[in-house]
Parts: sequence; structure tokens; C-alpha cells
Amino acid sequence: MEGDNGEERILGPCLSGYVDDGSTESHRYYLSRRTVLEMLRDRGYSVPSSEIDLSLQDFRALHGQNPDVERLRFSATHTSDPSERILVIYCGPGIVKVNVIRGLHGQIANRDTLTGLILILQSQITSQALKNLDLYPFKVEMFQITDLLVNITKHVLKPKHQVLTEQAKQNS
Repeated sequence: MEGDNGEERILGPCLSGYVDDGSTESHRYYLSRRTVLEMLRDRGYSVPSSEIDLSLQDFRALHGQNPDVERLRFSATHTSDPSERILVIYCGPGIVKVNVIRGLHGQIANRDTLTGLILILQSQITSQALKNLDLYPFKVEMFQITDLLVNITKHVLKPKHQVLTEQAKQNS
């Protein structure tokens, strides 16, 4: 491009260079995984900062453009009580049916040491599958992957919540 006096001007990088060329699926998994890791850290679980600070490019280098949901599962132990352990499992893109829940129950080999399970759903879960969650001897939480794309606790307008002490409860 020529300037006013005939000189060649060099422009900065084009905005198209900042566009993500990877798959939207891997980006969704990356954002939801980071949010879950931050949520677990906020709950007092031991989560390495290197896992949370993993870049999208590094995530794709590890898991590829279409990540395998089996490889995304992970567990974390509580910092104050190492016997407290939680498992995070991503469910596939299809509707979660009874056979999926029963299959997960059979796959979790050391369920005696688990105190919690987080299921990240990409689709709906049937009512029969919900009833089968009672098979698990620990608390099971479910989140839609779309709800985990943004960590709402980082929003500037979201106040920090704290558990009230007994004395603070009595005073209010």
C-alpha cells in the first residue's frame, strides 16, 4: 500500500489472523473444562494452575480438533480432606439414556473412594436415566456444556458469596 508521498506503508496484522481456525467442538470442550476446573478450585479441590492456564492451542495439541469424551474425564481430591474425591465425566453428544448411566456406573471402578460425580451433558437426559442416578452412593451433579462456556463467577457484577457462620446467621 502506498502512502501520500509515494512511500510504501506497512500495516499491522490483519484481524483475520486472530480468527480461530479450529473446530467449535474443541473450543466448547476447552472452555467448559476450564470452567469446571476453576469451579473445583473454588470449592477447595486440588487443581493445578497449569491445567487451568492451559491455552486453547495446547488443549488442541493434547486432545485434537474433535476431542474424545473418554479422554476428557478427570478427578480431583479435596485439599483439606484427601479422602474426598470428585470425578468429572463428559457425556457424548447424544441423548443420555439409561444404558449410558448404567454403563458409567460399571466403568467407575473405585466408586467406594468417590464422594461426588459431575456429569457434563451436551444434550438432554431421559427421566429414566435421572432415576438411575440413584444407583450412585454419592452426590451427582449435572451441568449442560453450554452453561459452562463462561465462568459467571468471574463477572464484574457478580458478588462473591460466602458461607455465613452461625453467629452471622443469628445477627441477621
